[in-house]
Amino acid sequence: MSENPFGEGGFDLSAMLEQAQQMQAQLMDAQAKLAQQVVQGTAGGLVTVKLTGAGELTGVDIKAGSFDGNDADALADLGDLIVAAYRDAKNKADGLAQQALGPLAGGLGDPGAGGLGGFGGPSGEVGGPGV
Repeated sequence: MSENPFGEGGFDLSAMLEQAQQMQAQLMDAQAKLAQQVVQGTAGGLVTVKLTGAGELTGVDIKAGSFDGNDADALADLGDLIVAAYRDAKNKADGLAQQALGPLAGGLGDPGAGGLGGFGGPSGEVGGPGV
């Protein structure tokens, strides 16, 4: 029987790999569930945008008769409202992702707690602060 070079109860690569595989499976499951959820963002009561929980744009609804297609300023306003509605929906989608992935992402940051160091920022968020 070979001796563990890290001492008794030391580094267990197979247990770490198994934990990583379990976390990967949980992450993939959470991402699949997010892709099936739909959130809506609105702006000005005239534009509604739909996104999946994963952030994929699936639809834009514009209240009929709200904009003159021949007026450049009205079309510019419409563009601004679409962007604002998208941002509203994206914030909601990001909130869903944080709820679904937060516990998984948080477990990756502290190697001393059995996590996988090097993933996430100081508090374990994926992508670091401001992302």
